[in-house]
Amino acid sequence: MPFPYKTVLITGATSGIGLALAERMIAGGSFVIAVGRRKDRLEHLVAKHGADKVAGEAFDIADLAAMPGWVKQITTKYPSLSCIVLNAGFQRTIDFTHPESVDLDLHTLELNTNYLSPLHMTTLFLPHLISLNSPNKQAAEKLIASIILVSSGLSIFPFPRCANYSASKAAIHSLAWSLRTQLSSPHSPATQHIRVIELLPPAVQTELHTQQEDLVKLGQDKIGLTLEAYMNETWAELDKGHEEIKDEIINSAHGEALFRAEAVRKTGFEGFMGALRKMGVKI
Repeated sequence: MPFPYKTVLITGATSGIGLALAERMIAGGSFVIAVGRRKDRLEHLVAKHGADKVAGEAFDIADLAAMPGWVKQITTKYPSLSCIVLNAGFQRTIDFTHPESVDLDLHTLELNTNYLSPLHMTTLFLPHLISLNSPNKQAAEKLIASIILVSSGLSIFPFPRCANYSASKAAIHSLAWSLRTQLSSPHSPATQHIRVIELLPPAVQTELHTQQEDLVKLGQDKIGLTLEAYMNETWAELDKGHEEIKDEIINSAHGEALFRAEAVRKTGFEGFMGALRKMGVKI
């Protein structure tokens, strides 16, 4: 199924994977609502592609208190919005062997940005996404909808150097499985038109790494796939309609072990859900 969403919102759209996704979607014919904190970059994106193809919306997605009003404003301004891409996040080193060096405020913000913000945003956008397929709409007016969550390969195998980041992405990965299971339940016909898609990127050469001074000093800020290589494959998988997109370019022993471990976990999860359903437990 070709990427079917005509109006898409993307957080973290001023750099890296978010910006690359925005430009692919614009090229594919979607109208993109680009969200980020850096207004100058949003203005550059609009100037580059045109206001008829992209809108810049400056917002700090870590501001949870302001989010309900902002979401209401967005859904009122863009009623055809049918896909949200929750991509914004950042990564910092945490060293428990030197606890005095751990900045708890910074790592609280990291968890807030990487996990709590997508959790809040998903919840707040869901009433709008549900309404796109409401019974009082004509068949031609009904739309399928999608929530795209960006986690990480580190959601499966954590990287101790960035333990808090890995934990936040593991939370997103778990949330994606639970959210998909709930929304697709036959007991919830009002939400079955909403797909939950998860991207699990490997290390990709973006600002996620170059913003970390310790990695720059070690020369490890350019480890991973080029953004173009990652995006070529990811866009192809999105275009096919896949719901869980892992990077198949990784052909290392680590990559193979990651996919093997994930397959075992997925089988176990599906068996667990089946057992709960047989017992009549609401999931």
